[in-house]
Amino acid sequence: MLLDVNSPLPNESLNPGDLTSSYNSAYLNRVFAVVEAFKNFPNTLGFFSGNEVIQFSGSETVVPPYLRAVTRDLKQYISKHSSRNIPVGYSAADVRDFLADSFAYLSCDIDGSSSDETRIDFFGLNSYSWCGGDATFQTAGYDILVQMFGNTTIPVFFSEYGCNKVKPRVFNEVQALYGPEMTGVMSGGIIYEYVQESNEYGLVDLHDNGTATIRIDYNNLQKQYNKLDIKQLQSGNSSATMLKAPRCSGGLITGASFSKSFKVPSLPSGGQSLIDNGIQNPNNGKLVDVTETVVKLDVYGSNGGRIENLAIKPLPEDQSNTPNGQDTTGATTTTASGTSTGPKPESTTGGAGHLRMNLLLTCVALSVLALRST
Repeated sequence: MLLDVNSPLPNESLNPGDLTSSYNSAYLNRVFAVVEAFKNFPNTLGFFSGNEVIQFSGSETVVPPYLRAVTRDLKQYISKHSSRNIPVGYSAADVRDFLADSFAYLSCDIDGSSSDETRIDFFGLNSYSWCGGDATFQTAGYDILVQMFGNTTIPVFFSEYGCNKVKPRVFNEVQALYGPEMTGVMSGGIIYEYVQESNEYGLVDLHDNGTATIRIDYNNLQKQYNKLDIKQLQSGNSSATMLKAPRCSGGLITGASFSKSFKVPSLPSGGQSLIDNGIQNPNNGKLVDVTETVVKLDVYGSNGGRIENLAIKPLPEDQSNTPNGQDTTGATTTTASGTSTGPKPESTTGGAGHLRMNLLLTCVALSVLALRST
């Protein structure tokens, strides 16, 4: 589970047009509250200090130092108030004018040591350049990305991908993303998105009557995942841990307007107290026993057939989910044999769902479907 500590609500993210006012103690209280809510879950893999903040002309000049500041603040809060270290990274828009400089700026060491708290631990990229089954490694520009991130000292992955200009999506970019040309540099990716909304990127329809329908895009994605060699993806590169981040300098930046200042803003008034003492009345998430494992909602496959006996199957602690799964068209069941058909679902609305994802240093993959009512 990877979480953005920001939100689109007022005063809950950095405002590129008014950074000095938006970077305040109330904002820090918000981002620290997210840490408090999720720090105790063992599958919380990391926090994003920002998502596509460097995107529009002018943002590249003023935003970068503030992203390093928020990264520092999160790391310090985690260090004081979490029982384990949780990585902090950034999710970038695929704006090629700023992408390489954003990566270089945020991933270098200011003081030349591995303890630089302002440096990100991972870099996410929201990329939609591979569109349709006719796209290739070259036409999608994946070869350029491999070259751009070839010397990375931190994990780099697609924090969003899944172009929908050609429908239904076939997701054949999965084979490239997890293939030998990319796995030496990139660390997999996360499909956008789970629930079908007006932008039509969803894998699953959630309906007004409490039912759900798996879309053909879900089946196509699953078929691509089933082709992957999981053992190969789980293999590690021990030499990568010996790589050292470059020392921060203006020479790393190629864009004329991109910030070359590595003077990170100091904490706003009240910020140090929040870090030292913690936020007031934190809402701490905690693990609870799951007693009902049978999914009571009606879930339909892409062919209209109802999926029978759908259930959560807990795994032993020493096992993890893999993306390989059984057929979800509705022709077969997920946990037992037999099938039946049911009434047609009602109209689709926005809703909530859950994907269990497993991020190795080489793989982020959809693995288990679990639905809950809207």
